[in-house]
Amino acid sequence: MRTFSLQSGSNGNAIYVEANGTRLLFDAGISGRKARRRLADHNRTMDSVDALIISHDHSDHVRCAGIYQRHSGMPIYMTRRTHQAFWCDLGKLSDVRYFRSGDSLSFADMTVHTIPTQHDAADGVAFVVECEASRLGIFTDLGHPFTGLRGALESVDAAYLECNYDAEMLEAGPYPPQLKARIRGKGGHLSNDESAALLRGCGSKLPRWVAVAHLSEENNRPELAVDAQLRAIGNDYPVHLAPRESSSELLEV
Repeated sequence: MRTFSLQSGSNGNAIYVEANGTRLLFDAGISGRKARRRLADHNRTMDSVDALIISHDHSDHVRCAGIYQRHSGMPIYMTRRTHQAFWCDLGKLSDVRYFRSGDSLSFADMTVHTIPTQHDAADGVAFVVECEASRLGIFTDLGHPFTGLRGALESVDAAYLECNYDAEMLEAGPYPPQLKARIRGKGGHLSNDESAALLRGCGSKLPRWVAVAHLSEENNRPELAVDAQLRAIGNDYPVHLAPRESSSELLEV
């Protein structure tokens, strides 16, 4: 299995995963032009993508789904509640295929397991992508470290893991109190330290690598997110970055 992030953060999200000739995109929060360019940077094309799978209704994950479909004809998978909750105009969608949160989706040799999250979306899900003996987690927009999250992390070989904010930066930053409370709350995002604690708790079931993802521009820095994970589990552990303004490296699972 191979994967890379096209972009990750509140300014837009999309992740590419391929295995055994099947190619999937998760989320569509960046423009079609950016998506095509960043796929091309890794010698991939939008036309070759077999399906687009949407995690939840927030615009940084869904706003360009219609553009992707109209460009390439790819089907869009999402929950019905997610579709009903869009506040942005996606235009006409010609091929929408609904699933229920908790369902597993089959694409040739690949299976995508959906995991309900506690994020403050209408019906948000995280993902475990499985092909043969390899499993990749896409764990962002989680809300808080809910029951079952550590078990999901222990079950995968590699993971994109939300590290949205540094607690001290958030506290000292310019956000109004209600927004700070929302980010820290049960429906918000995981901090660097919360993600590090999840990894530390995996013990011998630690994934082979993680990519820190969905970093806040105002309340985090890449070096803080990476360092928090390394302090928790050791400096030799592979921690990658899913950047806010560019694609990540191509990663093997």
